[in-house]
Amino acid sequence: MKQQGFTVMEVMIVVAIIGLLAAIAYPNYTSYVRRAKIQGAISALASQRFSLEQYYQNNRNYGTVANACPASISMPTVDSFSVTCSWGSSADDQSYLLTATGTGGMVGFTYTQNEQNQQQTTAFIDPSTNAQKTGLPTNCWLTKGNEC
Repeated sequence: MKQQGFTVMEVMIVVAIIGLLAAIAYPNYTSYVRRAKIQGAISALASQRFSLEQYYQNNRNYGTVANACPASISMPTVDSFSVTCSWGSSADDQSYLLTATGTGGMVGFTYTQNEQNQQQTTAFIDPSTNAQKTGLPTNCWLTKGNEC
């Protein structure tokens, strides 16, 4: 009678192949998820800027209460980011600063945009080292390493 089944060596080779594939796939997957969340935050900043510019066209200011943007413009809900609005560099109703700050698994990421459409990355975790990136702020939105 002929025996059927796998030898221990065959099973170990399959386990090694699965482990190798997982070691390659998991970091790529987490990087993809991180970039997708960053794109969500960037998109929210862009749409809020559009809303604020529409408000400005109607009112010739970006709001009338100090340290806040117009109450009629609600801040969006973004997965893993908190979006806020405050007065910009001129500290009056003629400027604003939109900020998307990472929450949960995205803590350490911060993106800003102002009334002059200046986009900055003020905090970023380097995916290759998982350490806070140095040389910030940069005058663009970093999404992947040093790529804007």
